[in-house]
Amino acid sequence: MEYRSLGRTGVKVSPLCLGTMMFGPWGNEDEADSIRIIHAALDAGINFVDTADVYSAGVSEEITGKALKGRRDDVVLATKFFMPMDADDPNQRGGSRRWIIREVENSLRRLDTDYIDLYQVHRPDPAVDIEETLGALSDLVHQGKIRYLGSSSFSGSQIVEAQWASRDRNLERFVTEQPPYSILVRGIEEDILPTTQRYGMGTLTYSPLSGGWLSGKWRKDSASAPTSKARPSARFDMSSPANQRKLDIVEHLAVLAEQNGMTLIEMAIAFAISHPGVTAAIVGPRTMEQLASYLPAASLSLPVDVLDRIDELVAPGVTVNPDDNSYGTHELVPAARRR
Repeated sequence: MEYRSLGRTGVKVSPLCLGTMMFGPWGNEDEADSIRIIHAALDAGINFVDTADVYSAGVSEEITGKALKGRRDDVVLATKFFMPMDADDPNQRGGSRRWIIREVENSLRRLDTDYIDLYQVHRPDPAVDIEETLGALSDLVHQGKIRYLGSSSFSGSQIVEAQWASRDRNLERFVTEQPPYSILVRGIEEDILPTTQRYGMGTLTYSPLSGGWLSGKWRKDSASAPTSKARPSARFDMSSPANQRKLDIVEHLAVLAEQNGMTLIEMAIAFAISHPGVTAAIVGPRTMEQLASYLPAASLSLPVDVLDRIDELVAPGVTVNPDDNSYGTHELVPAARRR
């Protein structure tokens, strides 16, 4: 497996990053099986693992920690904070210094490690000054508890604001961004990817299969919509015009993949890692079979004519269903639109 530079950090990572969201009650509840899948990914050459405190309420981090025993120093380990960890406590969430300092200790304990390679803000927090978040994270870098800072689902302007705040306040900066990206969700090509490239950031894209839409499992003749405890059901309303359009596109994509001797899964993941601004695509298997279906994509190079045909089906910079984007939610609520 060829390794890539993680922005300008000097760290080398695999083009496929193992996402662990499906390990635990949200997906695979068999801990031993989940650990076997993680080990298989590492044995295949993946050296990059991404998790989050909120995945199965911390269980995913615990499973990841157990799986990395004896192999911790061989892995670039990333986790995230921000999402609510206690529905009754309004302070157990967000980007405040108070929560960051507390929650990093919880993640370190669950992961059974002394340090986190990449600690990421899971979402921007409109209620908190970015300097507060960056200041707390900078302190953790100086203490040796985390190595690098990352953001997730930040808009282009939020990425720039954070970079300028780091420069002006002499704080550690975000060295990575984690946005959604797939053949069906290409919005980041217009703004996010050019911005991360401009600032020399690594970009870890998630959901290259678009939440299962590009797995080949759900087609126009499917009996039911995708289901997952971790995904909003509205995104899989098969009666919506946008999702009907996605189903039409998937039919064409499946034919294109077959014509070129690859599976739809392989083509979709290879597409995600083919953009020069993308460092790695996060793949989140629930089973060993799913992991095996993802791995060949790491060595695939899509021909120009295949990329051109994909562009005909979904134009560059276009997200077929805007609900699949994960940023802009605060800016687009009715109050923000003055309605």
